Amino acid sequence: MSSRDILVSLSFAIFLGAPLATSARAGTPADSTATAPADSSASEVKHEVKEAKEDAGDAIKEEAKKQEDKKDDAKKERQAAKKSAKKSKTKAAAAAKGTVKKVDTKAAPGTMPVKPDVMPQHVQVQHILIGFTGSVPGKAISRSKDDAKKLAYEILERARKGEDFDELVRKYTDDSPPGIYGMSGAGVAPADGEYARDSMVAAFGNVGFSISPGNIGIADYDPAASPFGWHIIKRLK
Repeated sequence: MSSRDILVSLSFAIFLGAPLATSARAGTPADSTATAPADSSASEVKHEVKEAKEDAGDAIKEEAKKQEDKKDDAKKERQAAKKSAKKSKTKAAAAAKGTVKKVDTKAAPGTMPVKPDVMPQHVQVQHILIGFTGSVPGKAISRSKDDAKKLAYEILERARKGEDFDELVRKYTDDSPPGIYGMSGAGVAPADGEYARDSMVAAFGNVGFSISPGNIGIADYDPAASPFGWHIIKRLK
């Protein structure tokens, strides 16, 4: 085909409006196929990131709730343990108190030893001395040491049950009735008719100053602290 024929064919084609390859490519938007997939992909990524964040947030909240539940459980366990310990302590105290009551049910109110709230500076006591052979100078006592101890505790029990203390003194003491003495505390000047505590038998003062008015105690025989025998001591005031 000659050059002229080729030119004629091209002119005819253009006249008929046949699309050229370059025209077809130029008529299609350059980003119509590229942009859509890019936008869709970005949207999906954002959605996945959002879901991941929500999942992470839910996981954190769930873990926090678990930790809070654990704290609550631990707190409840501590409270239960405290209540249990308190109940046990109360039961033990009640049991101990009940035991003391059972032992002392026959004692008259106020006769059992109770330590004073404040150490007194002056006391007045009445006592019954129960000696044994050779323990009290100038007294012809025939009972043995064992017999003296037995008698002393029998008298103590009777006194605490409410027997008249004056009568017990008159009947049993190896001292002179009524056996009443006033004592001043250590370092305290004696009042009229009182004795200084350190001028008397140590056990006598030890019991007298360690009980409250109305209480009845006993000082056991001791060669140094109570050499004359057993003292049943009632604090009067």
